[in-house]
Amino acid sequence: MTAAVAAAFRDEWARVVATLIRSTGDWDLAEECAQEAFAIAFERWARDGVPRRPGAWLTSVARNRATDRRRRAAIGEVKSEEAARMWHPPEPPFEPDDSGICDDRLRLIFTCCHPALSMEAQVALTLRNLAGLTTPEIARAFLVPEATMAQRLVRAKRKIRHAGIPYRVPPAHTLMDRTAGVLAVLYLLYNEGYAATSGSQLVRANLTEEAIRLARLLVQLMPDVPEALGLLGLMLLQESRRAARVDAAGGLVSLEEQDRSLWDAAMADEGIQVLDAAVRLGQAGPYQVQAAIAACHAGAARAADTDWVEIAALYGELRRMVPTAVVELNRAVAVGMAIGPEAGLHLVDELDGSGRLAGYHLLHATRADLLRRLDRPADAAPEYELALQLAGTDAERRYLTRRLRECRAAL
Repeated sequence: MTAAVAAAFRDEWARVVATLIRSTGDWDLAEECAQEAFAIAFERWARDGVPRRPGAWLTSVARNRATDRRRRAAIGEVKSEEAARMWHPPEPPFEPDDSGICDDRLRLIFTCCHPALSMEAQVALTLRNLAGLTTPEIARAFLVPEATMAQRLVRAKRKIRHAGIPYRVPPAHTLMDRTAGVLAVLYLLYNEGYAATSGSQLVRANLTEEAIRLARLLVQLMPDVPEALGLLGLMLLQESRRAARVDAAGGLVSLEEQDRSLWDAAMADEGIQVLDAAVRLGQAGPYQVQAAIAACHAGAARAADTDWVEIAALYGELRRMVPTAVVELNRAVAVGMAIGPEAGLHLVDELDGSGRLAGYHLLHATRADLLRRLDRPADAAPEYELALQLAGTDAERRYLTRRLRECRAAL
């Protein structure tokens, strides 16, 4: 039964929360009642069995909990009969707004991505309510303390409530004001599914599939926005490799070691076509550059055929557009593959010295891999140990443990 509730949470959380926000207008109440509905499911499904439509069951229970809580809150001021009429309105009809998009979850993204909120708050709030990520998971995605992220979430919901930000896809003439936030949200939503920050599974397919679904809706809404196309192309290219990224035991399989016959060629071809459509619009952006990097990998029949020189150049362009430490780390990997491990290691050491990726397990995993390629197992082993201590998923820990054993065996 635990598995059934967990599967329902993965598949239905966003839909339940989004529906409750639309019907109640209260973000905290929607989230709390959704949580209560899943807790009730855990108890009742064990006794009565899993309902035929788990999402509808959960939404109904959550809506009833919200109605009960709001009725109780009103009883102190009005008579019970009046309270019931006030807090039990009919479900509002779901009508298209100016956008023509009938999707509660896309509306939720656009509400979260109102320009009155900071970019960090926009992304964090959507990951919490759309993806159901915990505050610690979101904090890890942003590389900030959990307390800091909790405060951001509270402030964001308070601002939405006090400013009366409407729950809808905005009119066409205001869409561009929110595009950057919406793209960032979808990008991080996909990334959390593609490489989870914690838990037993590296890949959370429900999140990657939901991100792709929403990205398709966004392209439908904004067909002439190059970066919307670029992001969809990137997602499709990355997703085409999903089946090869984890082995039978649930361990991470590096790109170099993946069985490329498992890659989804049709999905990769679609991703390249979408990227080409973005490029034809003549306005380059970071999502298009990342999609171009993914396309380089997709075009290599064997790992040895990968054009690492081109990939390193693309990362250089990406660093110019998005000068973050994570981009620099990825560029170091590409340089190490294109020129040699020593060159990559030099860039990693510089990045480590800056302190910008302190506590980031992939920094140590990257250094360890470069040292392994230099045939320096005694130096690589401590780095693998550090990465192992910091890794957030079981799949990554299994991979790092295997590499650590290989280094120790070579001593």
